[in-house]
Amino acid sequence: MARRVAAVLIDLSGTIHIEDYVIPGSIEALKRLRATNVKIKFVTNTTKESKRILHERLTSIGFSIDKEEIFTSLTAARQLIDTRNLQPYMLIADAAKEEFAHIASGNQNAVLVGLAPEKFDYEHMTAAFRILLDGAPLIAIHKARYYKRKDGLALGPGAFVAALEYSSGCKAEAVGKPEATFFQTAVDDLGCSALETVMIGDDVQDDVCGAMKAGLLGVLVKTGKYRPDDESTVDPKPSYVAEDFADAVNHIIDNWLK
Repeated sequence: MARRVAAVLIDLSGTIHIEDYVIPGSIEALKRLRATNVKIKFVTNTTKESKRILHERLTSIGFSIDKEEIFTSLTAARQLIDTRNLQPYMLIADAAKEEFAHIASGNQNAVLVGLAPEKFDYEHMTAAFRILLDGAPLIAIHKARYYKRKDGLALGPGAFVAALEYSSGCKAEAVGKPEATFFQTAVDDLGCSALETVMIGDDVQDDVCGAMKAGLLGVLVKTGKYRPDDESTVDPKPSYVAEDFADAVNHIIDNWLK
């Protein structure tokens, strides 16, 4: 029997937009999806800017999205820091720092890593390495291998997290996609179960495979960071491979909502 979908999780960068570029058909497709009254949440590993800045970017390019509909890996990282009373040394972009306001830094007892190209130099990495050698935990907001910019694919924070793991001998704890707890938190926020939720994204590992391992359906879009034959590199395979977000929405409406 076909799965019935009550909620949709939607990745942002690479799925409906790339920086200030709207992936064609995405605005109209989102309107069609909203018209079905299915529950929607936007889930993103974006760490180079705060939720406020991200929301302003999305609305400025034409999307009708409420700020509270966005769940980011930055939010998940802040929750972890507060729960454990950590005072991290932060390798994060300046535009994301407002998500970590009012966190004490006098006793740096952890290292937090996001996407921070301006911080991934020898001295910053060495400072983080020394804190890890003293036994501090390494928190990766996420470990993405790469992401899509307008000028092409670019290294994600995963490479720099791996460098710190290698040199310090510690294992990073990731909080964003593809961690099952990240998806479950987003699903719980919508008041649904994983079995009645579908995830749409351009990252076959972090978006789709991660979601499916957490019990969701997974739709891979051939935009953003997608590379030919990505769908054959993972297990489980995507529930559906779409040309773009508009195709993904059409498939969901035609097959999982009726």
